[in-house]
Amino acid sequence: MAGMTIKDIAKKCGVGVSTVSRAMNNHPDINQETKDMILRVIAESNYIPNNSARNLKRSDARAIAVLVKGLGNTFFGELVSGLERECEKKGYSCILQHVEEQDNELDVALYVAKEKKPRGMIFLGGNFSHPREKIQQLGIPCVLSTICTYGDQEQSFGTVSVDDFLESRKMTEYLLGLGHEKIALLTAPREDESIGKLRLMGYQKALEEHGIPFREELVAYMDATEDRYSFATGYRMAKKLLEKRDFTALYATSDTLAIGACRALKEAGLDIPGDCSVAGFDGMDMGAYYIPSLTTIRQPVGKIASASADLLFNMIKGKEKPKKQIFEGELLIRESTAKRNCNPI
Repeated sequence: MAGMTIKDIAKKCGVGVSTVSRAMNNHPDINQETKDMILRVIAESNYIPNNSARNLKRSDARAIAVLVKGLGNTFFGELVSGLERECEKKGYSCILQHVEEQDNELDVALYVAKEKKPRGMIFLGGNFSHPREKIQQLGIPCVLSTICTYGDQEQSFGTVSVDDFLESRKMTEYLLGLGHEKIALLTAPREDESIGKLRLMGYQKALEEHGIPFREELVAYMDATEDRYSFATGYRMAKKLLEKRDFTALYATSDTLAIGACRALKEAGLDIPGDCSVAGFDGMDMGAYYIPSLTTIRQPVGKIASASADLLFNMIKGKEKPKKQIFEGELLIRESTAKRNCNPI
């Protein structure tokens, strides 16, 4: 129920405001049964305590919120650092909020907007196929950074990213050009409607343009309830694909997944790239120092961070409306890929 106050909760529970407050603050001076009943009503009512109301002067704080979904994806760490530098230049502070993979980032954003009262918000990662009316409840300028959207949601948010579809097609075309026709893919959950879906579509499009059928058995999808973009997830997904051993190249839609996959391939006694080429996506610094160094699509982290901050601050000042800004990624060819010179592993 939108706009509920602590008085509304107290009335609904048939208790005083002070009793609700004690339940919320885990005070020992309250009956356990009453406490459980109050907390249940709070959860059912979607009530969010507005601590900022205790100090209205906080509402003029020069701060923006950065919501990060994908805790295992170290690529976001580089972006957060860049955003913090840009905010500091503008005299703003950064409120950093992590979002668990299984959580709805918009629900978290609504909480942060009400509780912390930032002047704007930047999202890193996430799935933005949310109802338009729910998006409008945020009431502050927002920018999706690294998230490529489609449809009419661009009118509600600014977006700054690479074109995930085109860049993923570019990587797949590169592997096809090396003679690899059986290319395994590590990608986001099937339910993904954002970055992961676009990278999967780019992979499929490149295969189609080269007359190669898409094979579902060569695709390993993350588990939406358990997995995150991490080395461990890449390792597990590659181990599963190795049960069939019917590919000569493996393309992971993030560098963290790719590096984890390399571990699984090496444990299976395979040479990279002699027996299997491996490619990633993002261009994390550690990919250059891994052995073998990782072929990948490098996203221009500095440019994306700077453009995301500039767009958000201009939206806050009313100088710009939400818009879509696309940067080109760079194909970095390194040691982990080579021409196909063997049969599928």
